[in-house]
Amino acid sequence: MTNKWNFRNPTQEELHIRDKLVSELGYNPVICLLLVQRGVNSLEEAKEFFRPGMSNLHDPFLMPDMDKAVKRLNKALGNKEKILVYGDYDVDGTTAVSLVYKYLRLYTSTLDYYIPDRYDEGYGVSFKGVDYAADNDVKLIIALDCGIKAIDKVAYAKQKGIDFIICDHHMPDEELPAAVAVLDAKRQDSKYPYQHLSGCGVGFKFMQAFAQSNGFPFSDLEKLLDLTAVSIASDIVPITGENRILAYHGLKQLNTNPSLGMKSIINICGLKDKDITINDIVFKIGPRINASGRMMNGKEAVDLMLAKDSESAREKSENINQYNDERRELDKKITDEANAIIDRISNMEDRKAIVIYDPEWHKGVIGIVASRLTEKYYRPAVVLTKSSELITGSARSIPGFDVYKALENCRDLLENFGGHTYAAGLSLKEENMQAFNERFRSLAAEEINAEQMSPQLDVDAILELKDITPKFAVELKRMNPFGPDNHKPVFCSVGVKDYGTSKLVGKDNEHIKLELIDGSVKMPVHAIAFGMHLHSEHIKAMKPFSICYTVEENTYNGNTTLQLLIKDIKPDDV
Repeated sequence: MTNKWNFRNPTQEELHIRDKLVSELGYNPVICLLLVQRGVNSLEEAKEFFRPGMSNLHDPFLMPDMDKAVKRLNKALGNKEKILVYGDYDVDGTTAVSLVYKYLRLYTSTLDYYIPDRYDEGYGVSFKGVDYAADNDVKLIIALDCGIKAIDKVAYAKQKGIDFIICDHHMPDEELPAAVAVLDAKRQDSKYPYQHLSGCGVGFKFMQAFAQSNGFPFSDLEKLLDLTAVSIASDIVPITGENRILAYHGLKQLNTNPSLGMKSIINICGLKDKDITINDIVFKIGPRINASGRMMNGKEAVDLMLAKDSESAREKSENINQYNDERRELDKKITDEANAIIDRISNMEDRKAIVIYDPEWHKGVIGIVASRLTEKYYRPAVVLTKSSELITGSARSIPGFDVYKALENCRDLLENFGGHTYAAGLSLKEENMQAFNERFRSLAAEEINAEQMSPQLDVDAILELKDITPKFAVELKRMNPFGPDNHKPVFCSVGVKDYGTSKLVGKDNEHIKLELIDGSVKMPVHAIAFGMHLHSEHIKAMKPFSICYTVEENTYNGNTTLQLLIKDIKPDDV
């Protein structure tokens, strides 16, 4: 059970704007309040929110160095120089490489791509990658979703006569690499209006600027938005501003005319003929693309996304599906081992962060394991393993604790680090591990309070069951795509009861399939509560209880009905 439900109490001003939107839009007052909570305050803003327009994308030349990047790319194409598109091995990096490579191959044949090996080279730009470029007569490297800290590698490339254009979205240090251009909206000198692009999103903006400068049709670039949507969803960036525009149109592309590679992944995920959402990307499409870089080499994922015939796309998607199955088994094994280590920590309840290490753990899944530990123990988690001569790891965090900033405060103990507020990677020498463990946990102890370490649910609105109508569901669906900073709304209903037909389901009877009523309805509303079998006795006794839930569509045998996906249950008499 979640310890605390946080109810949003609207201000008088929010209620006033809500009422104005109700009269102008004719929408349900709850939907209009949700819009206001998301910063939508006028009819014009509501129209843009519901139908994000490509015309509202920012001018790419507002990004620092964009003019230099386009000028250097145009020079490379004019001189028929060999270009290497270089990207990280995760979903964001591989989609970024696929997008830029696919677009540029319309204009040049002197093009290659490179994904570093997670185990042999580690994260980001590597000396081995630069050597590969030099050996293959590359004159320009376009680095995507990495490179913002690759000062030594860029300098090394320069010695070999190779220029760099960096397209990144991670936090930069004060000193930037000496590249021809460093495209990153998080640069301190950046005036770019939107900071939260994915790595693939930055690559898209670069190609947008390139197309704009040469008068090339924008429609060729729009066809690649399915890749951008997959990167935005998988990298868990906010779905606001430009990301909302790109995700909205990218999902359209993914649902109506995906590339051969994406189509084959969709089929193998069991998503054929389904309306694909951000959630489907996060839990089905993204993990399969990621599995390639986790278990083997991310280049295979790019090969798939660039596939030109259905048969090779099918073969490659079957391969990465197999990697994903192997990844699941490994992930479960290592998570179990990590939990066993935590069980042996005598003062675990007093610790506000988890730092654990096993030299035998598989580097490809420790990020997933860190996420699972953070979800289970509601503490920042750092999971470390041995990789070559260094200890390497992944960190995940909880709301209110900036894990990137914490790593920055351990900079003197680290060889390398990078990432975001809630997810980061790091490497360090073995002799620094104890000091890092102590300092990281000390930083967490100073910043994290007891309330942050308890799972909490933010509730958007209280509904009676009669409010959940097909019309309400249609209006709610128009708020898609959901994701960070536009989360799927969570509702609460109090005093609900079992209609008398609820039952335990699942292999171990761990879930409850519910039919619910309250004082406002006579016909029951369908609901599912995963893993909440402990409440079944109270429910079957026809006692009242309160629920938090999201409103979903459930399609079975071609029929679509509304179903509540219950996130928490609290008996009303407790």
